[in-house]
Amino acid sequence: MLQLTSELWGKLTGPYGSGEQVPELLERLMLDFKKEVLDELFQEYLYHQNTIYTVTYAAVPYLAKLAFASKNREVRHEIYVTCGIIESCHETASPEPYPSDLSTLAAEAGTGVCAEIYQSYLKAITELASLVPEISSYAKQEISNDSEKRYILIADAAYRESRNVANMLLNFTAGDEYVAVCGACEQEAYLWPSEEDGHMQAFAEDPVFEPLQTPHEITAADLFVEEEHKILAERAEQLGDSSFLNQLPYLAGEMNCPSCGLRIQVWPGLLSSFGG
Repeated sequence: MLQLTSELWGKLTGPYGSGEQVPELLERLMLDFKKEVLDELFQEYLYHQNTIYTVTYAAVPYLAKLAFASKNREVRHEIYVTCGIIESCHETASPEPYPSDLSTLAAEAGTGVCAEIYQSYLKAITELASLVPEISSYAKQEISNDSEKRYILIADAAYRESRNVANMLLNFTAGDEYVAVCGACEQEAYLWPSEEDGHMQAFAEDPVFEPLQTPHEITAADLFVEEEHKILAERAEQLGDSSFLNQLPYLAGEMNCPSCGLRIQVWPGLLSSFGG
């Protein structure tokens, strides 16, 4: 871990410039955890528009350390979700001992320093991933809103390196609309739950702007074949996320593309915009 007193924090960067203020925010969190301070750290320094930064790698190990030091399950939950969203933007590790965006610092501070920063980040992510049983139990007992539980599904997918799934779910967090792209005609299909029975339906145009369209049926999967679907169903059950449990068979199902009519699998179309 990079020491909080190191001058290198000023040479690390976030979305708006130097990360020199990050050690102070981390110290404030360690002294007295406040959600608004974590949000400031996350939004102003560690993450912006699906991108993470060099200072992010140095800060995450401290957040993990705080999570494991705290006896407050809400604190652990907040850090688990925050770092999971960060990990969803972490590109697949390269053969180098650290990501290319740390190369500038490496030229000045040495490759060993950058390798240590990055390895500390990877270790922290592995440790946080182990919290899923506890976080799921907490969510089932303490969180009533399914949309809030969705962030735990997102974090879990990221920790499992299913980053395309994590980013797809992050883009459709509310679960009131999904967008799939047909592999044949490359047109978007808008998937909405029916107001009558909650069954998912597909539309050629966004129903917000074209409300009089005829919906297209989505055939729900009877059984989950893909391992990812099985894991998501298991996690949603553990969380008590009933709305996602109801939607997942449709997301794993089939439909005729509303634009070209070709029979397609829904799931690949959902992931196609997120590297899947």
